[in-house]
Amino acid sequence: MSAEIINLNKYRKASTKDEKQNKALENRRKHGRTKAEISIEVREETTSKKQLDGKQLDSDSSAEDHEKPV
Repeated sequence: MSAEIINLNKYRKASTKDEKQNKALENRRKHGRTKAEISIEVREETTSKKQLDGKQLDSDSSAEDHEKPV
């Protein structure tokens, strides 16, 4: 019988690293989004706001157009 020799220090560090990665994955799912997702959302919001502002009517100019002539 030949048993495989295991360095316990490396095994411990590897298992700790795996636990941290799993916890980080859970936290990302639970709490947040990636920077790319956030930047895409911000870009879409600014684009839609610019488009909406471009289609907005000015209240001052519309009041002048509809005044009765004197």
